[in-house]
Amino acid sequence: MEKITDRQKEIIDAAGKLLTESGIGGLTIKNIAGEMQFSESAVYRHFQSKEEIVLLMLEYLAANMNERLGGLKIGKMTPPEKLMAIFENQLLFFSKNKQYVVAVFSDGLMEQSENINQRILAIMQVKMRHLFPVVFEGQKKGYFTDEVKCEELIHIIIGAFRLQMFKWRTMGFEYDIQKSGMESVRALLKVIAK
Repeated sequence: MEKITDRQKEIIDAAGKLLTESGIGGLTIKNIAGEMQFSESAVYRHFQSKEEIVLLMLEYLAANMNERLGGLKIGKMTPPEKLMAIFENQLLFFSKNKQYVVAVFSDGLMEQSENINQRILAIMQVKMRHLFPVVFEGQKKGYFTDEVKCEELIHIIIGAFRLQMFKWRTMGFEYDIQKSGMESVRALLKVIAK
């Protein structure tokens, strides 16, 4: 990912705030400019369209996730502990950055452009890249079921996490996602245990 400027980060933060408060319908260049107390032309100096802003948000999320998960000190943990640490990190990040949940799960956003679809897929690939060695190790060491291929088990794990985030978003972020999310992870570990 290219280095984003401070101004671009301010713009994607303002866009994220609007997404969280008003949904995709409230995300316009005019509203972003108003949120930042800028002119629309000032926003257009950095981005040509709101799609470009959302694309940078998603690219930033993928890079941030890769950096955060890559920096976890989980080497000596058991595979179940590693999974717990990964999801605890994810839940903490999203609890503080709801705009990224909205960006990934907004109705109409994914249909809007192929580029946005590709960025969302890139985010899922980052998750898979960090989950694969943990799940593979867990299967080899007898912690997780080996009756399902590693890739399929990862799809189940990611699907459960995405469902949890989608539910949290559709309920207006009204409950403690960290507590609820970790309860779901513990339940999932029971389901995938050997």
